[in-house]
Amino acid sequence: MKVHILDDWFDTLRTLPSFRLLDGHEVTVWNDHTDDVALLAERLQPAEALVLFRERTAITAPLLERLPNLRLISQRSVYPHVDVPACTANGVLLCSNMHADAPSVAAAELTFALILSAARQIPQQMAALQAGQWQLAPGQTLRGRRLGLYGYGRIAKQVAAYAQAFGMEVVWWASDRGRERAMADGEPVAASRTAFFADSDFVSVHVRLKPETKGIITRDDLLAMKPTASFVNTSRSGLVEKGALEAALEAGRPGCLALDVFDREPMTPPVDPLVLHPRVIATPHIGYVTEDELDLQFADIYAQINAYAEGAPINMINPEVRG
Repeated sequence: MKVHILDDWFDTLRTLPSFRLLDGHEVTVWNDHTDDVALLAERLQPAEALVLFRERTAITAPLLERLPNLRLISQRSVYPHVDVPACTANGVLLCSNMHADAPSVAAAELTFALILSAARQIPQQMAALQAGQWQLAPGQTLRGRRLGLYGYGRIAKQVAAYAQAFGMEVVWWASDRGRERAMADGEPVAASRTAFFADSDFVSVHVRLKPETKGIITRDDLLAMKPTASFVNTSRSGLVEKGALEAALEAGRPGCLALDVFDREPMTPPVDPLVLHPRVIATPHIGYVTEDELDLQFADIYAQINAYAEGAPINMINPEVRG
């Protein structure tokens, strides 16, 4: 098959062991990013199978209507960026491994790195040292402090394991169903949503972005936090109410934001003022971007292409395309 891969910005995928799974296919890898539908349609004219790099490019009806050769989109995880009805209308099968039982180490590790960075002011201390200043105000010891985890899922549970190894107290908040699962597992759930935010020294959100979770973290939630607390988001920027982060910085509650996700991605140059704020620790959506994690993810994606080529597609989201 003629396989096109979008948004591999550093041409990393060719270097990973999983790339060998595409042997026998005609593969084109695009190393830049564009949202221009006309340009994408021109580039992807020959494509029979399209590989998506997470949610970096939106697959819309106007694009699909201009790709008559496309038969398969292969990706991993959730797909809010893909117009599934338009895929079906254009005879394109979407396959996406939802990896319910797969480990979630990379994002959890970055989350805890941001917690450590916020506690010890690592970026600020580095900048001060490079500017000729020796030490800023003292940081925080993690042991004995409370970490509030919003969302009772795989990544949050992995972060909880790291936190407990550091001697932190972990408390949970989630949807009604998530809190029920946490309590059934014997995990401590906050007495109320307000108490969850007000009493935590660190809050980290781990929720999938869906229509019902958009803006689930509100301005009032953040303003209820302590001035000494930190808010961490390695999930999706859309989980936070518009303007809430800016309001929090203005009010000084919480005192630090540690963010890996932004409304506009990729962001070059840094047009979001949050990135440049002295009380924000910002990383460019690298939660899942490790060689190990990418090799794991794309092995699943390539397996879907091979299964389709062999006439036995797997992980079908719109199986009605097959008739």
